[in-house]
Amino acid sequence: MKRQQKAQQTRQKIVAAAYDVFLQNGFQKTTITQIIKQANIGYGTAYVYFQNKDEIFIDIMEDVMQKFYAIAEMPFAPKTKGEAVHLIHHQVRLFLELAVQEKALLRVMKEAIGISSIAAKTWKHIRERFIARIAEDVAYSQKNGLANCHLQPQLVARGWFYANEMYMWELTEPSVPFSLEEAALHLTEMYTNGVYS
Repeated sequence: MKRQQKAQQTRQKIVAAAYDVFLQNGFQKTTITQIIKQANIGYGTAYVYFQNKDEIFIDIMEDVMQKFYAIAEMPFAPKTKGEAVHLIHHQVRLFLELAVQEKALLRVMKEAIGISSIAAKTWKHIRERFIARIAEDVAYSQKNGLANCHLQPQLVARGWFYANEMYMWELTEPSVPFSLEEAALHLTEMYTNGVYS
């Protein structure tokens, strides 16, 4: 048990060190050697836990996305369209606020997704998890007579997530031509007016 605990601590030490190095250097310029130096561990130790920097970054990526999942998985059981609009606006706002809080890491994520096949594959998996969750909310709203029944929940969810994702990435840029409030309002209005009866 003690051995297992030590191994877990070492793994966490590597990931924490990597987080700092990735934020400082970006994805492409980060090396395993820099991470090892930052973690202050033996050279071979990192390779006991990870094959390469991509695998370390996936741990970081999935960890930060847990915070976004927590927002996506908030209870959603509106009784009226007005209640649905309020809940959706609240979720969108929290999602975008978190994007702004985590923008330094999201910038590195965007870079990683563009150059690492492992990061791109992981992002695709993350996306699908969000889409599946949104589709459940759409199906709930349709079942309860709040949303248009002729729409396919999966397709609605896909479009809705892509719109949120686009604003999420834009809010990580140094210069953004809109406020977070404007983004949340427009996203909510476009979505709810199109989907909810």
